Amino acid sequence: VQLQASGGGLVQPGGSLRLSCAASEIIFRANAMGWYRLAPGKQREFVAGISTGGTTQYANSVQGRFTISRDNAKNTVYLQMDNLKPDDTAVYYCNAGFTRPLYSSWGQGTLVTVSS
Repeated sequence: VQLQASGGGLVQPGGSLRLSCAASEIIFRANAMGWYRLAPGKQREFVAGISTGGTTQYANSVQGRFTISRDNAKNTVYLQMDNLKPDDTAVYYCNAGFTRPLYSSWGQGTLVTVSS
């Protein structure tokens, strides 16, 4: 399973980051895509999902602050994160599937740290 997230980093509260996830064409073209995150001491949780047709869904905790999008020409899904909070600190992963991960293999995540 080829899923590689990138774009994380250290940002101050209130700041923004844009994450990217490149997937193999076979996975991307046939599936909805989703972002998930794993914070220290917590279970992995759903963040945002986007269908092949562009329908989106968000976790309540990020609604209004995060935006998921997909570029079908580049087989890439994005997560624009604005007004970041310390509670957003986590390793972010992408996977196929709208609100539930399709694959048990998670690929490379990207660390987002929100701290002053």
